[in-house]
Amino acid sequence: MNFNLLLENLTNPALLFFVLGIVAVLLKSDLEIPPNSSKFISLYLLFAIGFRGGQELSHEVLTQEILWLMLSGIVISLIIPLYTFFILKKKFNVLDAGAIAAAYGSVSAVTFVTATSYLEQQQLHLHGYMVAVMALMESPAIIVGLLLISFFSATESSEFSKRSVAKHAITNGSVLLILGSLVIGYLANNKQAEDIKPFTNDLFKGFLAIFLLDMGITSGRKLKSLFGFGWFPFAFAICVPLFNGIAVAWLSQFVTADVSNRFVLAILAASASYIAVPAAMKIAVPQANPGLFLPMTLAVTFPINITVGMPLYYCVIV
Repeated sequence: MNFNLLLENLTNPALLFFVLGIVAVLLKSDLEIPPNSSKFISLYLLFAIGFRGGQELSHEVLTQEILWLMLSGIVISLIIPLYTFFILKKKFNVLDAGAIAAAYGSVSAVTFVTATSYLEQQQLHLHGYMVAVMALMESPAIIVGLLLISFFSATESSEFSKRSVAKHAITNGSVLLILGSLVIGYLANNKQAEDIKPFTNDLFKGFLAIFLLDMGITSGRKLKSLFGFGWFPFAFAICVPLFNGIAVAWLSQFVTADVSNRFVLAILAASASYIAVPAAMKIAVPQANPGLFLPMTLAVTFPINITVGMPLYYCVIV
């Protein structure tokens, strides 16, 4: 393994701002990003990555490889919640196991955005169609998690919420924004895209750094609530994503030879949703404990992926 890659990633300014956020919580600082500003930056990042992806996609020809990548993404998001559910069910109740499994089967748009920055460091190019792959991987795991909960826990509340969560999985704001931006970016011609390039491209890394600062503050606060559940949530939140990422990084060679595509597929498989899934589970299974799956995905898995995970998956590929 090339440890220079790990060191380079650990000294990335965006990542260091994430660490600063955690340090601020540990020091009991009053440092805080206003909620409205945080929401705006989240929307901006999704919009920018979607629009840029649409622009890239407009220059691509739909090939068999792209179709295989899309299919692979969907299959990954179906398999991960299936196998993780049975591991989780040994330690947690059915509702919590299903919610956590759905979170780890779905994807994190913020992890994806951070991965694009890592690709730039390695002088690699993000293909626009990988944005579509990410969007396709968001919803299947939510539906699988719901079905598992319904099958293993025949409660009226689970059954009643099926239609609601299926609808939410499709109309979720983050999914809708990134898909909508992708379509708009695809339809815009080069001159039209050039007009807003300073906003979509030049400001991107600065906003990402501020957003990761906010994520660090949020993670530091939520980490405290996880300690009451013992060692298992920590072990799961570290080991399972790393296993998923390494496995997909290796297996992806049978789908595509492109290093960038393989890396993105691996990081998507390793990521966990802390926006779409919690929102969906709040509607479908309100009895599931957000104090469990939220800290696992946001306070443990997210930092593991952006520190150790990305250079590790990259080394497996190259």
